Amino acid sequence: MGTHFILIGFMGAGKTTVGRCLSEMTGYPLLDTDQLIEEQAGMTVSRIFQVYGEEEFRRLETEIIRQLMERDGDWVLSAGGGMPLREENRKLLRQAGRVVYLKVSPGTVLNRLRGDTTRPLLQGGDVKEKVENLMDSRNPVYERTAHITVETDGRFPEDIAEEIVLKNG
Repeated sequence: MGTHFILIGFMGAGKTTVGRCLSEMTGYPLLDTDQLIEEQAGMTVSRIFQVYGEEEFRRLETEIIRQLMERDGDWVLSAGGGMPLREENRKLLRQAGRVVYLKVSPGTVLNRLRGDTTRPLLQGGDVKEKVENLMDSRNPVYERTAHITVETDGRFPEDIAEEIVLKNG
């Protein structure tokens, strides 16, 4: 197995942005679980949730991580925010590579996602309350899954990527 960096964390934590920086620093390709699922399913994540439900989407995430474990070479993965929720996925992620939890505050998430209508779990109702409740339940799962945790609030993505490389050097 090559070197695999797996970025986990809440939506809006910066997984894709930091992933791009990490990809540029290391020369490893950046992969995104949501994008891979959309390509295979032939529909958006929102549509998968709408048509098949969250449980089917989580099953597809498990399928994707299994496929990635078979892939040769080094890579950086931006994992969907809910991917570590399934115990099976947590085990697979830890086996697949170095899991990095990008920790973010609810306030930062709300600022970054303001006006974003592509997040199925944040549609309708009090978004602030949804973010806080989801983060309360997910943060301990992220912490248990990760090999390392990196705080992201108020930091440049390049600095975060550099810290990840240094902590894994």
